[in-house]
Amino acid sequence: MALLDFSGSPGSGRRTTEPSVSPAAAVAQRFLEEGESFVSLAVETALIGLGQQRVMPDGLYAQEKVCRNEEQLLARLQEVDLDDTLVKIFRKQAAFLLEAGPYSGLGELLYRESVPMHTFAKYLFTSLLPHDAELAYKIALRAMRLPVLESTAPSGDLSRPHHIVSVVPNRLPRWFTLSHIETQQCELASTMLTAAKGDARKLETVLESIQKNIHSASHIFKLAQDAFKIATLMDSLPDITLLKVSLELGLQVMRMTLSTLNWRRREMVRWLVTCATEAGVFALDSIMQSWFTLFTPTEATSVVASTVMSNSTIVRLHLDCHQQENLANSARTLALQCAMKDPQNCALSALTLCEKDHIAFETAYQIVLDAAATGMNYTQLFTIARYMEHRGYPMRAYKLATLAMTHLNLSYNQDTHPAINDVLWACALSHSLGKNELASVIPLVVKSVKCATVLSDILRRCTLTTPGLVALHSRSRNSGKLMPLDKAPLRQLLDATIGAYINTTHSRLTHISPRHYSEFIEFLSKARETFLMAHDGHIQFTQFIDNLKQIYKGKKKLMMLVRERFG
Repeated sequence: MALLDFSGSPGSGRRTTEPSVSPAAAVAQRFLEEGESFVSLAVETALIGLGQQRVMPDGLYAQEKVCRNEEQLLARLQEVDLDDTLVKIFRKQAAFLLEAGPYSGLGELLYRESVPMHTFAKYLFTSLLPHDAELAYKIALRAMRLPVLESTAPSGDLSRPHHIVSVVPNRLPRWFTLSHIETQQCELASTMLTAAKGDARKLETVLESIQKNIHSASHIFKLAQDAFKIATLMDSLPDITLLKVSLELGLQVMRMTLSTLNWRRREMVRWLVTCATEAGVFALDSIMQSWFTLFTPTEATSVVASTVMSNSTIVRLHLDCHQQENLANSARTLALQCAMKDPQNCALSALTLCEKDHIAFETAYQIVLDAAATGMNYTQLFTIARYMEHRGYPMRAYKLATLAMTHLNLSYNQDTHPAINDVLWACALSHSLGKNELASVIPLVVKSVKCATVLSDILRRCTLTTPGLVALHSRSRNSGKLMPLDKAPLRQLLDATIGAYINTTHSRLTHISPRHYSEFIEFLSKARETFLMAHDGHIQFTQFIDNLKQIYKGKKKLMMLVRERFG
């Protein structure tokens, strides 16, 4: 540090290349060669020191000290104005560091435990770029290495994005400053990308270096965003070469995070679609063709295909009718593939995206039917059934609703279950279609629903209006009459409702406390209303109450309340 302690004149502020000379320095001045100065020697010594290959020390404090000392030394170097003499020194030392062998941190051989050169290389790159661009890029590209994170795979595999694995071997000393080091590596790459704008060859080289040496998906995503911002900075046409680099980095991020958890994944997916849209129709079509290597089925339908078919995308790309149709066909094909792979999460999206294409819509509907037996639960099927009714397909909605009912099981005490509204809707839909449809759905309801209050609600609704009255073409000959309760199909529903009330009553009485007596009496009142709907309901209810008095005579207070209300 003493070599860089340049002393300018008092109050001069910035260091200059003309330091004042002390008496001792005047003696030393005689040993300087022509063109040399204390400043040039100090700068050269600093470059030699910073470029030496050295082992990362153990411990947090020692590692932080390495980073801090390097940054302080570079800060002092940045105070020096580069003249022709110093530029020559920079070029000489940079070339020497590239060829210096194992003693140099920028040599061809780099040990796994070596302190990375990212921060130093960024300073060299920015200093040399105006004077010797080729040398500047050689230095920066060589410094991009970070062997401590490299896997044991051959170096040739590391250039392929899907072979890059982030591994920190446990046998090595712990690198406490690794996060800071990766950030510096990312900044070096970003600096090179910015400088290489417009130069396809250099951008390709920098891209390969990033893909090979950076192992953090978050940092690659940041680089992709930086490149995209630079490429689209001007209001005029974007820089296509840099835009392609941004897209390639985005694709690599998608592959790296496809099977791993990343809290920014959704943001990454949306950004990639935006980037591909900016790159043009070919890029969008490309990511849809290879979606299975980039996205989950849910992401592909809910984000990719939906965005591609949106009006904003069509306007942005200035597509003609033929191009719009081709892009829409690709999106629909993608949606159908996703629905087949993951019908639970993608079927509804596929149906929505295929609405304007009859064949694709029929295919999506068939996928739902095929998956209904094993691959989908009642919630998903009810949702799609409601969608079908909304789209004007009541018979298809009815079909899906009946399939959903086969997966449902409501026990006696689930009177607040979230599926109750779906069951009521399914019964109302069947009732509106006609007697035959209602007759088909009632056995499913009886089998799936054991909750007395829900069954009684369904029964009451079915007796209020005539089946098929709201349908355009009723299938029932007796559509002008209310359905009788003593004949099928309502007789089966009535018997099931009465049976559910009886079973629920005994279940409640098994573990009932005095604070629930009044609530239980109200429950029996509702049960009586249902019993009385049968032609011999009064007799059945009286027998039911007498049985309760006999079986639960030990609950004297409760039975007294029962006698007061029901005799």
